[in-house]
This record gives sequence, structure tokens and C-alpha cells, in this order.
Amino acid sequence: MEEIHFPERYTPGTTDNFVSNETFVKGLSAQQVWPFLHDTATWPGYYENVSDLSTPNGSRLNRGDRFSFATFGFPPLEAEVIECEPPGSGRAARLAWRAWMPDRTLDVVHAWLLEDLAGDRVRILTQESQLGPSAAELAAQRPNPMLNGHQAWLDGLIAAASR
Repeated sequence: MEEIHFPERYTPGTTDNFVSNETFVKGLSAQQVWPFLHDTATWPGYYENVSDLSTPNGSRLNRGDRFSFATFGFPPLEAEVIECEPPGSGRAARLAWRAWMPDRTLDVVHAWLLEDLAGDRVRILTQESQLGPSAAELAAQRPNPMLNGHQAWLDGLIAAASR
């Protein structure tokens, strides 16, 4: 199975906080899921933990695009898409962005992988690696709010793609 590619500075296990959520779904394909992840206009419809979304270059993300959004009670984070590969024949879909607070107390890479598997299944993996004092505060909480929040995003994504 494929893995997420993190820039070296965000290598899991070396950062202040890291979360990983994964699921396998029968009867869905990466092609069916991709539009709901790639198009930020769909996010508020299935993920209640995102607000103040601003995408100056349009709602469909592409590598190099800048956007901003609020989440987890933080003021809007600035973000830049660092990876954007739609699903293709035999190729997993990848979407990743780096996001940060202007005061740099939180600096993250959030990445997604959509991978078609044998048996009419799709694997959806999302991981986030975080740096900064705000990240360390999140990591100290039990349960880690990022873990539960990203599970809600993953569950909402699956529900949206299944409709």
C-alpha cells in the first residue's frame, strides 16, 4: 500500500503532534471520493469543523494554490497546496497542504491518500504532522482532538461520496 510523503521537517515521530486516520470502504472508488476532497466548496456540507474558508483561485485545489480556513477553534490558518494528484489508472490520489498560523504557533502538513484496492475497495488515509506550541498543547489532550476531528472529516467524506 502507498504511504504519505511528508517534507523532512514534518516527519512523523519528530514533530510536536501527529495524527493518522484511515479507513477502507467497499463499493467506493478513489474517483468517487476525490471531488469531495479536491473541491473545498463541498467541505462545509459534510465537515462541520471548517469555517471562514477562502479560496482566491477557485474552490478546486491545485498545487501551489493558497487558501485560508478556520478549524479547531483557531483563527484562520494560511495554507498552500503542496501536493495534488487526482486518481489515475493504477495511481493513488494525493492531496496535501501546509497550513500555519500567522504567529507560527502552529505549522502543519495535512495530507490525504485515496487508493483503490482489489475487491472493489478504496483506502482513505489522512495524516497530519504538526509543529509549534499549539501542536504540543493538542498532543497533551486526551483524547487528542485532532484524532477525533479528522475522523469526523473522514466519516463525512465517505458519507458525501456514498450519496
